[in-house]
Amino acid sequence: MSGIVTVYGGSGFVGRHIARHLAREGWRVRVACRRPNEAMFVRPYGVPGQVEPTFCNIRDDTGTGAAMRGTDAVVNCVGTFDASGANSFEPVHVHGAGRIARIAAEHGIFRMVHISAIGADEAGESEYARTKARGEREILRHQPKAMILRPSVVFGSEDMFFNRFAGMAKFCPALPIVGADTKFQPVHVDDLARAASAGVLRQHSGVYEIGGPEIKTFRELMTDMLATIQHRRMIVNIPFWAARVMAGAFRVGSTLSGGLLRAPITGDQVSGLRNDSVVSKGSQTLADLGIDATPVGAVIPEYLWRFRPSGQYAAIKNSARNLRA
Repeated sequence: MSGIVTVYGGSGFVGRHIARHLAREGWRVRVACRRPNEAMFVRPYGVPGQVEPTFCNIRDDTGTGAAMRGTDAVVNCVGTFDASGANSFEPVHVHGAGRIARIAAEHGIFRMVHISAIGADEAGESEYARTKARGEREILRHQPKAMILRPSVVFGSEDMFFNRFAGMAKFCPALPIVGADTKFQPVHVDDLARAASAGVLRQHSGVYEIGGPEIKTFRELMTDMLATIQHRRMIVNIPFWAARVMAGAFRVGSTLSGGLLRAPITGDQVSGLRNDSVVSKGSQTLADLGIDATPVGAVIPEYLWRFRPSGQYAAIKNSARNLRA
C-alpha cells in the first residue's frame, strides 16, 4: 500500500530520514514543521511534488489537523531537550503527542508511528524520561494500535552526539564527559527510519526498543570516536554531583543572557545520564522487523573525517607515509 503520510517533525534529524524512506516506498509525504521555508531541502527526496513541507505547530489543534487532512498515516518525530519555555517537555512530549493521536483518531486515521526514547518511564529520574512515558500513554489512549519506537542514542551524519564531541576534541586538550560508565546501544538513524517506515507500510503495533548491535560505555564510545578522528585526548569523567553544580551555573548564565548562551548540559540531562540506554530483555527489537542493525564503526568514519588533523587528506597522507617507510 502507498498513500499520503504526514511526518510531524519531518525536517529534523530523524524525521528527514523517515520522510526519505517513505518517499522511496512510493508514499506522498507531508513534512509538517514550524519553519517550512527552511525545510525545502526535503523536496528532492522524491519526484516533483511528492515530498512537500507544510507549516504546523503541534501546540495548536487547527494547524495539527490541517497538516493531516486527507492523509492515510501519521508519524510523530517531534521531540525536545528544552526543559523550559513554550516548546519544553510537557507541551511537546505529552500534549503535542496526544494532540496528534487524538486528531488522527478524529480523522479516522489509525496507522500511526511515534518516536519515543529508551528509558521512557513515568517514575524516571529525568523529566525527559517521565514526559516521554506520559506521551506514550496519551498516544495509546487515542491510538491503541500505534507503533511506538524507543531508540537509544541515534547516530548519523547530522547527529548531535558524535559530531558534538568530535568538535570539542578538535580544539580542547581534554574531553570532559558526564557518566563515563553509562552504557549506550547506539542505533544508526537509517535503521530507525527503516523501522518507522515498516510501521507505516505494514501497520505494526506495540512498543519496539531500538538499539544497534553493540553495547558500550560512554567512555568506550568516545575512545572509538577519538580513534576515528585521529586525535589523542584524555577523557575526563565529571562526577554527577559536580555536573549538577555546573548545570546550575550554566542555567543561570543562560537566563542572564536572555537565552543567547545555550547551556552545554542541563540538570535534567545529568539525571538522565545516570541510567543506561540499552534495549531491555524481552523487548521487540529491530530483529523482529527483519532489520540488521548497523555498527557504529561502519558509519562514523564517513562523516567524522572532517575533524581529523588533515581532514579529507588524512588517508592520502597515511598512505604516503607508509610508502616512505
